Amino acid sequence: METIKKDTRSRMDKSIEALKSEIVKIRTGKATTTLLDGIKVDYYGNMTPLNQVGNLSVLDAHNLSITPWDKTMVQSINKAIMEANIGLNPVSDGTNIRIPIPPLNEERRKDLVKLVKNFGEDTKIAIRNIRRDANDHLKKIEKEKKISEDQLKDAEDIIQKYTDEHTKMVDEVLKRKEEEIMEV
Repeated sequence: METIKKDTRSRMDKSIEALKSEIVKIRTGKATTTLLDGIKVDYYGNMTPLNQVGNLSVLDAHNLSITPWDKTMVQSINKAIMEANIGLNPVSDGTNIRIPIPPLNEERRKDLVKLVKNFGEDTKIAIRNIRRDANDHLKKIEKEKKISEDQLKDAEDIIQKYTDEHTKMVDEVLKRKEEEIMEV
């Protein structure tokens, strides 16, 4: 029974972490190197993460900079950023790449908030599915007479408490991200 509770909490925590890692990639109008996470560059025939072929840095609130370790990679990096289709247009001076982050308009901000809310709803569904799986497992053990009806009820209450906690966490993460997106 304890194993089921620990596993349930762990899976719910992973759902929250997955949500955070997904929404950190959503552009808020401020420069952050996480915007470039997931972009891979053709580095001598190997698809390599962008942060492994150069130094990524934030110049100011609206500009990113990439300094490739191998100067011959400038064209490949430019191409990879353009092909990633994330709405960024890199500018190269031959040895460094500067990426201006365009400001978001009101309509785009609202679209991003909707996208974030969809991620949040998907995470809540995942949490509820984890709860259902745990409760089904507990009922199965109760049918096998390994735990009593009271123990089943107590365990279900604890699982519900985990579900409520994690659903609240999702709401907090979404609220912070929405404020960040709507901030002009």
